[in-house]
Amino acid sequence: MKRIGLLSDTHGMLSSRIFTFFEQVDEIWHAGDIGNAETADRLSAFKPLRAVYGNIDDHILRSMFPIDERFYCEEVDVLMTHIGGYPGKYEARIRNLFQIKAPQLFISGHSHILKVIHDPKYRVLHINPGAAGNKGIHQVCTAVRFVIDRKDIKDLEVLEFERSAFQEMIIG
Repeated sequence: MKRIGLLSDTHGMLSSRIFTFFEQVDEIWHAGDIGNAETADRLSAFKPLRAVYGNIDDHILRSMFPIDERFYCEEVDVLMTHIGGYPGKYEARIRNLFQIKAPQLFISGHSHILKVIHDPKYRVLHINPGAAGNKGIHQVCTAVRFVIDRKDIKDLEVLEFERSAFQEMIIG
C-alpha cells in the first residue's frame, strides 16, 4: 500500500498547509510547473518526489525531470504529464500513447482546475490536482492525497484553501 500526495502548478511557492496535508503520505507526485529547483528540493527533502516538468519550468527543472513519467505504483500503471488534457479532450500526444496502451491512472496539471474523472472509453481514472501555488487564474489552492493498494485507487481526499489565505508561505 502506498499513500500518495499529488500536487501541481506550485510556480515556486509552497504553503505550509501542503506539508501538513502530506505529512502521512509515502511519496509526493508533482504534475509540473514546479517553478524552481528549490521547490523541488524542498519537497524531495520532505518525502520522496516523483515529478514531471511543466511549460513554465526552466532548463534546470527540465534536466531534473522528464516531460512524461510512466511507472507502476503497486499494481497500477500510471502516466503523469503536465499538459495532457482530460477525457474527451486529450492532447494529441497523450491520445497516441493511450491508443498504444492506456494507463490505469492518468495524471496531468496545467489547467489549475481540480478534476477527478473516470474515462470509460480508455478505462482510465484521470486526476488533475488543480493548482497548489499562488500564481494563476485559480482562486482556490488545491492538492489531493489518495491510496494505491495493489490494484485499487481509493481514499481520495482534497485539500482546498482560498488563495487569499496563502500567508503562511514557503518560497522555494
